[in-house]
Amino acid sequence: MAEEDVLESIAIRIQKLSSKEKTDDELYAKRLNECKSCEHLISGVCMKCGCYVEFRAAFKKQNCPNAKDRRW
Repeated sequence: MAEEDVLESIAIRIQKLSSKEKTDDELYAKRLNECKSCEHLISGVCMKCGCYVEFRAAFKKQNCPNAKDRRW
């Protein structure tokens, strides 16, 4: 799957999340900002858990998977 297609698929899935599941825009942006400065992020994928950070960060109940240095 091309990177553009992956990002579009993630955006669609995030839009479908209920308000009970989804973080607000401010928290989402803060989480992504933290991920962008992390050494474990490669091409939008967290090397600690293998997720796309754009998707993981959208969930209220998720947290940073780096147990030694949680960023959010």
